[in-house]
Amino acid sequence: MSEEQQAGMTARQVAEWMVEEIRFRGILRQEEAIAHVREHFGESFIFVNENGNASLEKEVKKEFRKLHRGQIAWDRDGFMWAWIG
Repeated sequence: MSEEQQAGMTARQVAEWMVEEIRFRGILRQEEAIAHVREHFGESFIFVNENGNASLEKEVKKEFRKLHRGQIAWDRDGFMWAWIG
């Protein structure tokens, strides 16, 4: 995807992709999400946290929580989200 196309993307679109991916596959590993978002939506949705790890931008997480309404849980040990719907 070109930089121009990526510039038009929103945090909500990233969150929608995540919810659909988890609904379809059952899980989404954080490293897979970061790689996909970086490639298809752009670097603006990724930041490096205080531990030096790539993470999703806060607005993406906010939209993600709104969309899944408690049907997806974060597995802290597995670094992944899972459908519990």
